[in-house]
Amino acid sequence: MELEIVNAKNSKPYGKVKVPSGATPIGDLRALIHKSLKQTPDANRQSLRLELKGKSLKDTDTLESLSLRSGDKVYVKDLGPQIGWKTVFLAEYAGPLIVYLLFYFRPELVYGKAASLPISLTTHIAAGCYTVHYVKRLLETIFVHRFSHATMPLRNLFKNCTYYWGFTAYVSYHVNHPQFTSPCMCTVWAALGAFALCELGNFSVHIALRNLRPPGTKVRKIPVPDGNPLTKLFDLVSCPNYTYEIGAWVSFSVLTSCLAAYLFAFAGAFQMTVWALAKHRNYKKEFKDYPRQRRSIFPFVL
Repeated sequence: MELEIVNAKNSKPYGKVKVPSGATPIGDLRALIHKSLKQTPDANRQSLRLELKGKSLKDTDTLESLSLRSGDKVYVKDLGPQIGWKTVFLAEYAGPLIVYLLFYFRPELVYGKAASLPISLTTHIAAGCYTVHYVKRLLETIFVHRFSHATMPLRNLFKNCTYYWGFTAYVSYHVNHPQFTSPCMCTVWAALGAFALCELGNFSVHIALRNLRPPGTKVRKIPVPDGNPLTKLFDLVSCPNYTYEIGAWVSFSVLTSCLAAYLFAFAGAFQMTVWALAKHRNYKKEFKDYPRQRRSIFPFVL
């Protein structure tokens, strides 16, 4: 089968590519296009569409499922400079760790002489929570996560780092401030317990999601609980990792009683809710037998 490859930017043809008919995945087609037509963008920079202004095709789509025939046009949009997902994650998670600990260990650089005042136990606990959270994220990025896409647009590096690093500076400035006032220790210990539980739950869900996809594949399955009781949340929501993540930051906010922390928790909850709703819709479209009782992120609610 022969397909006509067209530049989506100016509607000019790149040329024609011979492809095997049948169940050829779109991911393989992107690589074949660049191999056959060197003037096309690298495979990781390509977004393939069947119409000039149409939606991007998924890597898991096949020529057969899309009913493509010899002579059909495939439009190629250049996504611009790309960067590896793992690289972006490492940068956006290492930054907050460094920024927060800079405020914590070297307060004199920020607060001057006021830094000589005694630091509350809650400030020490908060620093431990922040460190555990981002060290966990870094280790998960290196050893746990399996990414369905190799790269993302380079601009995301600057956008994501600005968000994580900026909010960390805002939160750490207030929590490590010499005039920081701790809530009662009963509140602190209760919130610390909730934080630890949510961190363990988040990690447990990430392990369960990792085990759904064999190494080197892009297999997609319906997420289900495994032997870990903390993964039982899969019975209620599609994205329990986000549920636990929000729970962790709400717990941190209660622990510190800091407005900046609450704002960070709210911003993160809003973004994760948007992602969860989209994933929930995709699960229901992709899997006809997807559990109907599940919500997207908040059990019984949303």
